[in-house]
Amino acid sequence: MKGITKRWVLNTFGVILIILCVLTIAFAMIVQSFYYNGIFQILNGRSSELVNIFSDYDTFTDTARDYIENFPDKELMELMVIDENGEAVITSTGFTPDKNQEMPDYQAALSSSGNFSDWHGKISSGENVMALTRVITDKSGKQVGAIRYVVSLEEADRKIFISIFVVCLVGILIMFFIFVSSTYFLGSIVRPVREISDTAKKIAQGDFDARIDKFYDDEIGDLCDTINYMAGELGTADKMKNDFISSVSHELRTPLTAIKGWAETMQLDGFQDRKTLEKGMGIIIKEAERLNGIVEEVLDFSRIQQDRMVLIMDKTDILAELDESIYMQKERANSENKHIVYEAPEILPPVLGDRNRLRQVFINIIDNALKYSSSDGVVNISVGLVDKNIIITIADNGCGIPAADLPKVKQKFYKANQTVRGSGIGLAVADEIVKLHHGTLDIDSTENVGTTVMISIPTIEEQPPEETADAEEGI
Repeated sequence: MKGITKRWVLNTFGVILIILCVLTIAFAMIVQSFYYNGIFQILNGRSSELVNIFSDYDTFTDTARDYIENFPDKELMELMVIDENGEAVITSTGFTPDKNQEMPDYQAALSSSGNFSDWHGKISSGENVMALTRVITDKSGKQVGAIRYVVSLEEADRKIFISIFVVCLVGILIMFFIFVSSTYFLGSIVRPVREISDTAKKIAQGDFDARIDKFYDDEIGDLCDTINYMAGELGTADKMKNDFISSVSHELRTPLTAIKGWAETMQLDGFQDRKTLEKGMGIIIKEAERLNGIVEEVLDFSRIQQDRMVLIMDKTDILAELDESIYMQKERANSENKHIVYEAPEILPPVLGDRNRLRQVFINIIDNALKYSSSDGVVNISVGLVDKNIIITIADNGCGIPAADLPKVKQKFYKANQTVRGSGIGLAVADEIVKLHHGTLDIDSTENVGTTVMISIPTIEEQPPEETADAEEGI
């Protein structure tokens, strides 16, 4: 035995056993006291009648002999007549009294204020008995003799033993049923826990398809459901991680292939075409920038995961960063026959933010909008001020996001559409950057209709000129 079973046996079962033992001992003492006290009451009642019998007598011995001969319960107890010298002279059995038999009750009765005393113990024959002696005195108070009642306790002890045996048997049965029911109960806990432990080891070793059978609809069942859910989520995360590695590898391989190909072409002997050289250098620079963007995106994600991303916060004109981001994507949109519709609003309050990071967010969202839009698609960008928050809305009429994938698109490594290039962490990075600006990034999408991304950034509450001047004068 080990673990839960051992602790239960030592704690619960052991405590129950001790309680039952204590109750059994207490019951035995109560039963013995009940029987012994009953016998004492009978003996005391019989001895009390001696007061009347010996109130008027000729000689003590004759009166005592008549009392013994007419005593109705001679079969239940033995009577002894003790003379004034303390010797037993007559017994109800008819046998000669044992002169060597000790009589502690008689000795105690002599010094007792009530002239009687009782005792129980074993006599010389080994029999357990209870004895009560009442001293008889004359009118002057002088001792003339004593009557001793002796009752065997063997029958009482037998009844006491039977009672205790029955109680012990009941206690054993109780312990047995407790043990059986508790063993079943512990088994209903230990077996699932062992299976959970075995399954958890499999999951830890990478077997995310391992599942636990749900035994009961209770806390153990809830734990099984949680472990199974965890395995599913870990499996999904592992698949997303593998997809991410595959996607990033593909994303890195494509520009590297282009760079390597053009570099080898320009190394060929006799390569003199200036126009082709410029085209090749342009592609190499463009693909190198693309590589740099992928690497920076992965590094940003790593910084966010380790809480090491540092923002350089300053008063920022968010419209300027948005304008620059749109300008950077205009050429691409034109080359892909897609359209960006944007009408710059009036001047808006500044925000406290990192210019480069905000521009990174805008570029990422606009890039996604163009990426998932078909030829001749339209990306609408609008900006507004709502409750001291600047709301930037970027909406496209592309393929949209399925309802099942929408809650997960901001998770790391997740890609709803595996056919489109991308690492799957750009949106997760953008969401974290917006959160670091105390803003929100919300996505609403309908499949085959389009996607709308709403970015909310709080503005800076600037002091009025008068208050600023007063503050400077106070300084």
